[in-house]
Amino acid sequence: MDLLSEVEVRVLGSLVEKDITTPDYYPLSLNALVNACNQKNNRDPVMRLDEDVVRGALDSLQGQRLAGPASGADSRVTKYEHRLQEVFNFDRRETAILCVLLLRGAQTPGELRGRADRIYRFEALDDVHATLDRLSQREPPLVAMLPRQPGTKESRYMHLLSGNTAAAEPAMVRGADSASGDEDRLARLESQVAELKGEIAEMREQLAAFRKQFE
Repeated sequence: MDLLSEVEVRVLGSLVEKDITTPDYYPLSLNALVNACNQKNNRDPVMRLDEDVVRGALDSLQGQRLAGPASGADSRVTKYEHRLQEVFNFDRRETAILCVLLLRGAQTPGELRGRADRIYRFEALDDVHATLDRLSQREPPLVAMLPRQPGTKESRYMHLLSGNTAAAEPAMVRGADSASGDEDRLARLESQVAELKGEIAEMREQLAAFRKQFE
């Protein structure tokens, strides 16, 4: 598999996210996918992509069997789906962690636990470590640990679908230090509040689009 560009990473992550969080609206039309890529919530960095750029990324992802037009979709508008499961055979935990890494970049295990909550609820931080461990031991590895930044208690982890291996240190996740329990709980609560705000915003957008159909 070729290394993915920043835009391809955003397109793939957006497809995976919407597959799980808004299944009634999935697969996505090109317009819906552009909107998903350009969301301001649950994205880092925030992007402003147009249809031509997203279409080009879809073509590249299709060539790598990672995404493409949905088969059997009952619509006159072409809709698109990811094929991550077919390529990697992830379980739900692995899908959740990789999706959040694709959409938000490098993060600590505590951040991943909170931000993945809409996709999969990790009962304990050890579950996140174990999932990162499995992803880091794949051949080739899909996740790696970054060198810890000065003054921080937790190391961050990044996906390797775009490469950047020179900046990463593949490692066994179970040996990594974790933040204190209070810090983990606070990070999770803050992430949950942000996720809920994002869901409300998405629901408002969907309701407005639905109403327009009857105007």
